[in-house]
Amino acid sequence: MTPPHTPAERGPNCWQCRHFAITHIPTAPYACRAMGFQSRLLPAMEVLRVDGQFCMLFQAKDKPVA
Repeated sequence: MTPPHTPAERGPNCWQCRHFAITHIPTAPYACRAMGFQSRLLPAMEVLRVDGQFCMLFQAKDKPVA
């Protein structure tokens, strides 16, 4: 049995990135504000598919104040 992958091995999670956005375009529902594109796939997956590397512009969202 293989151990679960660490976050560093999986790459960034767009849902936790401050640059991630949801569009109202059915054919491209996701967007990256930092790179300025919209996609059918999550932006980090699109970057990995096209560039072969993990997204380098990931910035974690601020934690909400309780």
